Amino acid sequence: MMFWDWDFTQEILPLLIRASLITVQATVLGFVIAAILGLAFAIGRMYGPRWLAVPLTGFIEGVRSTPLLIQIFFIYFVLPQFGLALDAMTAGVLALGLHYATYCSEVYRAGLANVARGQWEASTALNLSPFHTFRDIIIPQAIPPVVPALGNYLIALFKDTPLLSAIAVLELMQTAKIIGSENFRYTEPITIVGIIFLIFSLVAAVLVRLVETWLNRRITHT
Repeated sequence: MMFWDWDFTQEILPLLIRASLITVQATVLGFVIAAILGLAFAIGRMYGPRWLAVPLTGFIEGVRSTPLLIQIFFIYFVLPQFGLALDAMTAGVLALGLHYATYCSEVYRAGLANVARGQWEASTALNLSPFHTFRDIIIPQAIPPVVPALGNYLIALFKDTPLLSAIAVLELMQTAKIIGSENFRYTEPITIVGIIFLIFSLVAAVLVRLVETWLNRRITHT
């Protein structure tokens, strides 16, 4: 038997490339949820009233302390018992977003904590509302320093998307497994999947570095 079949590779490559689009879609949507919710979690935990901060802290620690795969199963299989039925893709994206939102919230907390106390005092002196203080003063200073850490979680989220195959989302890894089982050849599809993940991770790392550089330049010029 040939170790590598180039004809088979050419046959399955378009299928894997199409499946990679599902993986990218899940990554982007999941990270958007994680980035937005993570910021909301951080603000609520640091500056919210006790009745909000305490349960929010418990939720964050609970999610961080349990495996992502269990959370995927819970959202897809258990929530329908309570009347919330989601399709596999939606459940998977939501699980990824919630899971990484708890990690992003810790990153945001570090950024918010590093904003000088004088900025708050100046905002109060200018009679700015809490909304405008966060939007115009605090968040623009808190976000740029934590972009590299957020970028690391983006890449980590991307590499966790194969877990969605557990609920039959036809992402990249699930497609490769199906191709392998149908053709009794796993070398080519699994190797191609590894290469695609490597390429996408490197591209994401470069994009994160470009965003970081752009934000730093913006801060310097302002």
